[in-house]
Amino acid sequence: MSLRLYMDVHVRKPVTTGLRLRGVEVLTAQEDGAERLDDPELLDRALALGRVLFTQDDDLLAEAAARQRKGLAFAGVVYAHQQHITVGQTIEDLELLAKVCEPKELANRVVFLPLR
Repeated sequence: MSLRLYMDVHVRKPVTTGLRLRGVEVLTAQEDGAERLDDPELLDRALALGRVLFTQDDDLLAEAAARQRKGLAFAGVVYAHQQHITVGQTIEDLELLAKVCEPKELANRVVFLPLR
């Protein structure tokens, strides 16, 4: 089973579009009606859907770290700071993760982009 991604509301639309053009299964928080959820609820929603959450929000990164410390489950978080990675790099790195990783490999983990 390939990795399915859940995009936080802060992710730029070209990233989502580029991933879809490359065959990556992506669902945005907006499409899911979850754009107003707090960070803990958003992580819970991604877990319920079996999707790894991609975010560029530092607060969500902090929530994932808190869950790791407490031993609370989440489907996984991929994080990229908006100023440290281009849209193209983001698409390439997320495509790579989606096509080579299994969901269980990222469960309860935080991955930082860029991968290089």
